[in-house]
Parts: sequence; C-alpha cells; structure tokens
Amino acid sequence: MKAHMDRPYVIINAAMSVDGKISSVGNDSRLSSKHDLVRVHRLRSMVDAVMVGINTVLIDDPMLNVRYVEGREGSNPSRVVVDSHARISPTSKIMSTCKSIPTIIAVSEHADQARVERLRGMGATVIVVGRDRVDLRMLLKWLRGMGIGKVLVEGGGELNWSLLKEGLVDELMVTVVPVVIGGRDAKTLVEGEGFLRVEEGRRLMLIDVNRMHGNGEVILHYKVLNSNI
Repeated sequence: MKAHMDRPYVIINAAMSVDGKISSVGNDSRLSSKHDLVRVHRLRSMVDAVMVGINTVLIDDPMLNVRYVEGREGSNPSRVVVDSHARISPTSKIMSTCKSIPTIIAVSEHADQARVERLRGMGATVIVVGRDRVDLRMLLKWLRGMGIGKVLVEGGGELNWSLLKEGLVDELMVTVVPVVIGGRDAKTLVEGEGFLRVEEGRRLMLIDVNRMHGNGEVILHYKVLNSNI
C-alpha cells in the first residue's frame, strides 16, 4: 500500500445493499452495522486523509473523525471535501470542527469568492484545483505534495465514478449488506455516465472475502487492476 510518485494510494470504501444501492430513495444511507462501523473507523485511523464529495456532506453531514476504535480516538486523518462551487455549509460538522481536525476544501475557479474566504476564515484550507469543476488528478497531486500518502474515499456514486473513470483508484472495499432497497432513483455504488462498453470497465482482482458472523454482511476487498499509475 505505497503512495505513487504523483498521487496518494487511493482506497474506495462503501456499504451497499445486495441490489447495489448505497442509499434509499429517501437518502437514508444507514446501511452499516456497528461491527462494520468499527472496521471503517479503524481504516480511517490508518490513512492520512478521508475524502468525500459535497453531496455526501450536504445529505449526511458526517464528522469523518475516528471513533469506536479503542486507543485510536483522536488519531484523525485530514478531511478532504470535493466541492467545486464551495457549497459546504459553515454550520456543517466538518466546518464546525475544522480548527481541531485538518480540513481541506477543494473548489474550482468558479466557486464564489466570498464563500471561499468565509471558509478560510473559519480555519479550512481551501484550494483551487480546476476551472469549471474540481480536477481530481490535480487535487491528488497536490495532496501528495503535502505529504499525504494514503486516502480513504467515502464518497457517493458520483465521486466514485469520477475517480474510477480517471484510473485514480487502487483498491475497492465493499460491504454488502443483506437487504434489498430498490428504487430507480436510489443512489448506486457508482453513478456518472458509465462506460459505453463492458470491456471499458475497470477490472478488479479479488483480494479477500470476510463474512461478518451474525449479521450476514460480507466484505469484498478488491485491487483495481487498470488504474493509471
């Protein structure tokens, strides 16, 4: 699990239903059991940064710190929010704690300057990476230059798609929860426009399968074979 020369090592982690949904049509994303939450928080304690997209912040208002791991509480990674137009709320949990936990907000050149300055005034590091939207490759290069070697992505389907499309993901960890949610408008693990042909899709190699005894969850751990190094 070594960082690349020009970007950190990137791991996507997510929980999804058996039918591939990461939330319901009502935006309820509470899929993980307490056992899986402990695993995720342990993962957070082992990386340098946790990355999410702005939609995840607006819908779930996560803290993205380390809890539930005995002896590792407070060993918080930096938090990175991909937010092209600086839409994050100043009252969000992330912004409310950005003076105690390093917080990076990645915006585009089109972000409202007044919002950007307000976020900076609250203690967040705001970086401009991209013209119309955040350039993820540029963002990861910047993070690497700041000494960040491992990034855990806990974003939604759009961020997952953008990273996978650009070949910027090294590992994928998916907890499959034994429930069917349904809903044509419910969010899936990977959204975006998708690849035109199956052969263009990102190929994976299964590294490990871990069954959580007692609750039926299965954790699938993959290496992404055709990421661009």
